Amino acid sequence: MSQRLEVIDPHAPPPVWAALRNEAERAAKGEPSLASLLNAVVLSHQTLGDALSYQLARKLGDQELRAMSLREIAEEAYEDQPRLVEIAEADLRAVFERDPACKGYVQPFLFFKGFLSLQTQRVAHWLWGQGRETMAFYLQSRASEMFQVDIHPATKIGSGVFVDHGTGIVVGETAVIGDDVSLLQGVTLGGTGAERGDRHPKVGNGVLLGAGAKILGNITIGDHAKVASGSVVLKPVPAGCTAAGVPARIVNCPTCEEPARTMDQTLSDGVEDYAI
Repeated sequence: MSQRLEVIDPHAPPPVWAALRNEAERAAKGEPSLASLLNAVVLSHQTLGDALSYQLARKLGDQELRAMSLREIAEEAYEDQPRLVEIAEADLRAVFERDPACKGYVQPFLFFKGFLSLQTQRVAHWLWGQGRETMAFYLQSRASEMFQVDIHPATKIGSGVFVDHGTGIVVGETAVIGDDVSLLQGVTLGGTGAERGDRHPKVGNGVLLGAGAKILGNITIGDHAKVASGSVVLKPVPAGCTAAGVPARIVNCPTCEEPARTMDQTLSDGVEDYAI
């Protein structure tokens, strides 16, 4: 009886956890003074979920909620929803692929507050779904204090999301962020007043939100659209288009095919101007 051989794609990226451990081993040898840290955060764990729960607890634990208790919360979330670890892996890969300053997986896993704040929100979102709103708000508060990123626990966020730098990002309760989105520092997904209900932006898949972009109100940013840095968007942006200015206007349509992946924040030569 013949056996079926598993076909391995030679172009497929290596598993993130295996690559992270290999990098940590090399870093521990190269920087002996950090070997204890690398062993505690990465090398002593068997899975990415175990390491991530330890890292979040190490960063966020304080006098009110000790690190061990916080780690148990994260572990409970990952056990109940294993998909959260898969999403964290996609987020980590997104950082490595889109940030030219990123040299591997150890760097964002240990040090990048954009990645760590996003994983904190994902645990807080799980708590929100469990009806544990007070604990979810506690994690939101700690993430804001530690990472300068304020994302409401109820916000729905897809996978493969890249939060670059992170400082000053604010995302409201009813906002939705799709898959493969990239957000730079200072982005706001906010409301336009004190109204209640569904009041925040809906960001499609593959969208690039430039530094300092403000998207306000219950409006849609279409798939693979781009919002230029410093823009204030008050009306919907069609899929594949670029919005720029204060208030924003559509300045070229279509834009590049995958702005969130290429991180192309430039505007095309000879752009056309469309009112929105």
